[in-house]
Amino acid sequence: MYKNILSENQGSVQIITINREDKLNALNIELIQEIGQEVARLNKGKLVRGIIITGKGNKAFAAGADISEFANFNSKQAKEMSTNGGKVFDSIEASEIPVIAAVNGFALGGGCELAMSCHVRISSENAKYGQPEVNLGVPPGYGGTQRLAQLVGKGRALDLLVSARAIDAQTALNYGLTTQVTNSDDLLPTCIKYIEKLGAKSPLAIAEVIKCTNVLYGNKDGFQYEIDSFSNSFDTSDFKEGTAAFLEKRKPNYS
Repeated sequence: MYKNILSENQGSVQIITINREDKLNALNIELIQEIGQEVARLNKGKLVRGIIITGKGNKAFAAGADISEFANFNSKQAKEMSTNGGKVFDSIEASEIPVIAAVNGFALGGGCELAMSCHVRISSENAKYGQPEVNLGVPPGYGGTQRLAQLVGKGRALDLLVSARAIDAQTALNYGLTTQVTNSDDLLPTCIKYIEKLGAKSPLAIAEVIKCTNVLYGNKDGFQYEIDSFSNSFDTSDFKEGTAAFLEKRKPNYS
């Protein structure tokens, strides 16, 4: 049914797995849309009590966006990519079925943004979170500046965003970016048990809790500003140098 993801039902739980292990599960445009389609399908039919999103293998949840896909984009193309991807991440956040990110390894850039759009993040001990976009000469484009500040506070968010450094699972737990840390073998079973416990609770009440909480952060102006900032950066020399350096595996030389 899908080219880039696997979707497996386990009773009351649906597991969506990003299936690009050879690319460290990097997010391409098609993959993001496939996740959105599957989350929408599950919500429309009220088919399960919880959704888990994870990455294939043990190295990466999603190690960022697929940079080779957009390295030659102009600002118009970048805006379309950011807008459409942002809509998917918004739909995950708005899902009436709880969505759990099982973060197994790297969750960087778009991967971190995907994890943050989920309602709960549970991490393996080798998880790494980060928003390294400034290394490419752009800000995040899928809501990273907004959701990171909401989750960890403005000061810590700015530290991570401007330094582009990654933090380990324990630091993410201390920051409030993840709610639980477990070993790799127990990660999926822990997420499944979490959802199974929701079976004793009202699905309608849970849906309303999600809606009510999202209202607090319902001002989308910040998200739109980020989309505009991200796409406009594609017309700068910094973006061209940053992406070229990444693809050529060298340090960038910003002017």
